[in-house]
Amino acid sequence: MKTAATTVGWIGAGRMGAAMARRLARAGVDITAWNRTRAKTEALTSDGVRVADRITDLADRDVVFTMVSASTDLESVLTGDGGLLTRADAAPGVIVDCSTVSPEASAAMRAAAAERGVEFLAAPVSGNGKVVAAGRLSLVVSGPEPVYQRVAPLLAELGQATTYVGEGETARLVKICHNLLLGVVTQSLAEITVLAEKGGVSRAAFLDFLNNSVMGSMFTRYKTPSFVKLDYTPTFTPVLLRKDFDLGLAAARELGVPMPVAALTQQIVQGTIGAGRGGDDFAVLLDQQAASAGLDLKPEAADVDDGLGGERP
Repeated sequence: MKTAATTVGWIGAGRMGAAMARRLARAGVDITAWNRTRAKTEALTSDGVRVADRITDLADRDVVFTMVSASTDLESVLTGDGGLLTRADAAPGVIVDCSTVSPEASAAMRAAAAERGVEFLAAPVSGNGKVVAAGRLSLVVSGPEPVYQRVAPLLAELGQATTYVGEGETARLVKICHNLLLGVVTQSLAEITVLAEKGGVSRAAFLDFLNNSVMGSMFTRYKTPSFVKLDYTPTFTPVLLRKDFDLGLAAARELGVPMPVAALTQQIVQGTIGAGRGGDDFAVLLDQQAASAGLDLKPEAADVDDGLGGERP
């Protein structure tokens, strides 16, 4: 499947969806997008993205990507009133869903697509808008392998790595496991950072050491500016993280896997939302931890970066 000759539709132009659609457009892909709030799609026209008036306008595209917030949103844009699969005279060849939704919702949408002769891939992602712009997005994909191979050139334009993990909804479980770790690691990072600062070490100095040790990672580097500057401009909110913990702990119950650390972290995330910080970035877990420790945090003026190195072509 040649990306230049493949027509693409895109549903969902939020923070992640817009960045991903922009990346395809800049790669020369013929792409038309729809979003519930039209202005978000119109903001992409300068990058070469065309705007669809209705979701059904995308039904004649070769491949349609979806990037929405929750299972109910995916069901709405595909099979709800005016959804992609409701147009009688046309249907896309492949739907690639990049959202983080439940395996059950994914399976239901796969079945609905099959009824219309449409292939379906689950392709949730790891990253956020800045990670997409830096060319470091990662995708995990499940579904028919021949279909995956057909759309692989498009997926390669979106980020640095794509992992195929098998048939059905296996990619959903992989992404849910990923986001459980995301929450647990962020809470742990908040705890040790507060411990170091309360003992007299600046956050910038502690995180510099950590990032250059064997324990450092792309993620700890990426979150360092948020922790040092106390910048909680949202990239991923506690509300979305709570949704993923709900999905993960439900999977754990079904599979009989005890997850005591994840369960406790879920309650801590819920406490952040209950404190009115649900719309901030989930790095706000640092504030909650500091408050629990009786530490009054102040932004630090240290020169730190996120390790992403700016936008990549």
